[in-house]
Amino acid sequence: MVSLSSGHRYYVYQGEVDLRKGFDGLQGLVVNALGKLGQNGEVYVFFNRRRTQVKMLVWDRTGLVIYYKRLEGGSFERFRRGQAQYEELSWSELQMLMEGIVLRSIQRRYRYEKKD
Repeated sequence: MVSLSSGHRYYVYQGEVDLRKGFDGLQGLVVNALGKLGQNGEVYVFFNRRRTQVKMLVWDRTGLVIYYKRLEGGSFERFRRGQAQYEELSWSELQMLMEGIVLRSIQRRYRYEKKD
């Protein structure tokens, strides 16, 4: 069983995705659109056009896992920091995004961050 944590890297695909796609369709987006392998434990986050549904795809050493959430009201924030096809988020940013907190209004105090 996989659990998501701060130990993962999170990538949000910036395009609109038909969330009827399953494992192979989402994996195809990871490989072709994002240029990633998708089998390294990173988490890939996809939203539908209306931003009311989200799917997260992650490799757990033995296979792919999909987490799927549908909001009963409201929508997920639409944000873009650059021109890339994906945005990397931290664990805390992903949690805030899922809870409906507007990421643009967050002000962070300085913290040491280890670079890869």
